[in-house]
Amino acid sequence: MNQNKRYLLFGAIVAVLVFFLSFYRLPYYIYQPGSADDLNPVVQVEGGYKSAGEMHLVTVRGGQATLLQYGMAKLRPYHEVYEKEDIIPEGVSQNEYRHAQIQMMESSQEAATVVAYEAAEKEIDIKYEGVYVMHVMADVPAKDVLKVGDRIIKVDDKDIEKSEDLLEYVKKKNLGDEITITFERNDETITETVEMVKHPEEDRAIIGITLVTDRNVKVDPPVNFKSGEIGGPSAGMMFSLEIYDQLTERDITKGYQLAGTGEMSYDGKVGRIGGIDKKVVAADNEGVDIFFAPNEEGAEGSNYQVAKQTAEDIGTDMKIVPVDTFEDALSYLEELEAK
Repeated sequence: MNQNKRYLLFGAIVAVLVFFLSFYRLPYYIYQPGSADDLNPVVQVEGGYKSAGEMHLVTVRGGQATLLQYGMAKLRPYHEVYEKEDIIPEGVSQNEYRHAQIQMMESSQEAATVVAYEAAEKEIDIKYEGVYVMHVMADVPAKDVLKVGDRIIKVDDKDIEKSEDLLEYVKKKNLGDEITITFERNDETITETVEMVKHPEEDRAIIGITLVTDRNVKVDPPVNFKSGEIGGPSAGMMFSLEIYDQLTERDITKGYQLAGTGEMSYDGKVGRIGGIDKKVVAADNEGVDIFFAPNEEGAEGSNYQVAKQTAEDIGTDMKIVPVDTFEDALSYLEELEAK
């Protein structure tokens, strides 16, 4: 083999190896610190007030791993590797998963809007238009009964107006109990019985479905969101603070760079989220002063405890503040001395 052919063969081998290392996707997902972006361009209340400081939307960056990314993630702090089926349930496509994440983001924006407008005593009108199935777990009895898109009308003899109605009702049920679900599918009303199963991580019984409430929320002044392809429910609390700040004349930022995370319920409670250690790192990288973390009523291993430990580990001066509700965060800011 002459010299030129050897070079060509070597080059081809290197090209194939580089392609394999950089582009071949493994059945793993990697999650790592993302960004901490100013919320002003994302949330815009018509005629809203300006502030000296900034609220930040904190993200975790995730994606299916290449071989090179997998190797690097094993060496880097705050990079976690998960098996693909732990992130995207079996039978769910990438597109369906992404769509579900976007829907959760939209729901979080709606909940944040309701909480902020009610707190600011601004005009708001809510009409409930149905509870829909977003996802059904594999290997549960409900899998043979319910499909994504079904509209649940009634559970046993209880009318269901919003997803919270159903969740509160099934909390009283035990493992093995049967409930009757009435739902609509393709203009047909169907009634079926399903058995309650054990929650995969908690000591309680569940149906094994994820729900979304279709609400028609109208507010005055109007608010618009431009969150792009960011998904998930964890920005809810910061959305609510940003909206409230724009709705009210007093500047609750007090000149600080503020960030945080937590799923916001329609009654103002802040819920646990995943990847908070990575969000603390992302916020610190952006120079954030104060970070709000779900306190989970002081539960062991709460988001707040993990966030506080992460802040200590990375040696940041950023203050970690525990919150259980929107009012907790608001009260903290109102009592805070201006920067």
